Amino acid sequence: MTDLPSDPLPRLRAIMAHLRDPEHGCPWDVEQTFASIAPYTIEEAYEVADAIERGDMEELKGELGDLLFQSVFHAQMAEDAGLFDLDDVAQSIGDKMIARHPHVFGSESNQKSADQQVADWESVKAAERAAKQRGGVLDDVALGLPALMRAEKLQKRAARVGFDWPEIGQVLEKITEEAKELAEAQDSLPHDKIVEEMGDLMFVMANLARHLKVDPETALRQANAKFVRRFRYIEQELTKRSSSPSESSLEEMDKLWNDAKGVGL
Repeated sequence: MTDLPSDPLPRLRAIMAHLRDPEHGCPWDVEQTFASIAPYTIEEAYEVADAIERGDMEELKGELGDLLFQSVFHAQMAEDAGLFDLDDVAQSIGDKMIARHPHVFGSESNQKSADQQVADWESVKAAERAAKQRGGVLDDVALGLPALMRAEKLQKRAARVGFDWPEIGQVLEKITEEAKELAEAQDSLPHDKIVEEMGDLMFVMANLARHLKVDPETALRQANAKFVRRFRYIEQELTKRSSSPSESSLEEMDKLWNDAKGVGL
């Protein structure tokens, strides 16, 4: 193709428009919908987070491009349906950022504490919810978020209107209570009740993370990465012994796990 613009963003929009062309485009791209593309959008966001976690800036550039392409894809589908286009998307987010930062773009003083800025931000968002006829405090916490992230956001939103434990000790007591209920459920209750009790425990763990000012998704990603490092160490050490995890005892693997901890993995 020789008719693409040279500027990067107009070029990307033109590429997407060509891909979605009903006559000359890509059949796969043409048949996609908002719902069918949404899982890819979520996946690309996680791949951005993964590149950041690994500190790979070249990879991050590529992943941000993939995520940007998802926005362009959704905007093109909307334009095809006569709903809105990418310019409308950019206009909307620009307007929102200006409205939510009166201390930067308006006449309000920017000499505010972080806590005051958070309170002001929530006031602006509450006004936006009212304008959309979403009066409930939790109404716009997205259903499609990962469950752990959504739990933390629901609790944070409720805490802003005073529905929260004032002391971290109370959260720890609740964790103990929920863990006990889960232990009791596994012995005497049906599986659906066990699932419920497990959910209750995880929900309170997310609340503990919030009280500790820890992002639970980040903490769990780091724990996952640590588990992978240490288990790989076990595999590598067993390979040196012409063995494998399936051929080893739990005691042997547990010792190697502790060795991995000893070498800082």
